[in-house]
Amino acid sequence: MNEQTKNNDVDLEASAEASLSAVQETMDRFLEVADVKSVYGQPVEHGDTIVIPAAEVLCGMAFGAGYGYGKSNDPEEQNQGSGGGGGGGGRTFSRPVAVIIASPEGVRIDPVIDITKLGLAGLTALGFMLSVLARMSKHSSD
Repeated sequence: MNEQTKNNDVDLEASAEASLSAVQETMDRFLEVADVKSVYGQPVEHGDTIVIPAAEVLCGMAFGAGYGYGKSNDPEEQNQGSGGGGGGGGRTFSRPVAVIIASPEGVRIDPVIDITKLGLAGLTALGFMLSVLARMSKHSSD
């Protein structure tokens, strides 16, 4: 084994360890966000009534890595090459979904209605219906 190959192997091992460390750190941070404290807020007392906010927490992530090794086909050249790389990313998102209300009359759950989300869903449905009607009218006129 020549010196170049040894150096490449050491670089590859160091790169792999750094990548695994970064992935582990990212996973730890995502799991911290998905803790029950993120889902249920601090209870608020008002007289005999206790109000507990609730949220949904969404988490998504992806990562990838690659490594390549090449050697020249020309017997006069002693060039060898290798390379590697990786990357990743992710996002967490939370939004309120309900309020739990505990009072002497009982416990009830009131949903939190997101007007913006409903408006966007309505506009999307309207756009879809208009595009279907346009296609239908185009085919009927042919």
